[in-house]
Amino acid sequence: MNPTTPSNRRDALSLRLRPTSPADLPALFEFQTDPESNQMAGTKPRSREAFFAAWEKNFADPGVNSRVIELEGVVVGSIARFQAEGRDCVGYWIARTHWGKGIASRALAMFLAEETRRPLHATAARTNTTSHRILEKCGFRCTGFRMGEETDRFVAREIADFVLE
Repeated sequence: MNPTTPSNRRDALSLRLRPTSPADLPALFEFQTDPESNQMAGTKPRSREAFFAAWEKNFADPGVNSRVIELEGVVVGSIARFQAEGRDCVGYWIARTHWGKGIASRALAMFLAEETRRPLHATAARTNTTSHRILEKCGFRCTGFRMGEETDRFVAREIADFVLE
């Protein structure tokens, strides 16, 4: 991405990250209920109670760096650094109505400029080739594949593991 082109400057100005607040949770909850998004990610939507309880823990955890993604002042997704299995990980979720606009790639690049911890790890369902391209575009490399077991949050699926060093 060439930041000197006028269209990219305009896009960079209209896309921003800001700390997640409790007021953002209703929109984020709705995004994670989308069936097509869940199928792509290999996830199961959380109940309202489970979703809000998970975010209560996130807000209290200093190991979580969470941002909402805004496009022209409207929340269109979220991105965060969090701990999983003793590693710093990054994850993101974009509302399906905003897929295909380059938002995830731009938001991840912006987030990585702010979040300087390395290494950072990420996972994606093996079939989620769009997320693979986004991660690779931002410097992550695929380190392999493994089977992920079904949990209350995830369906059993093959997972691609990524790292940014």
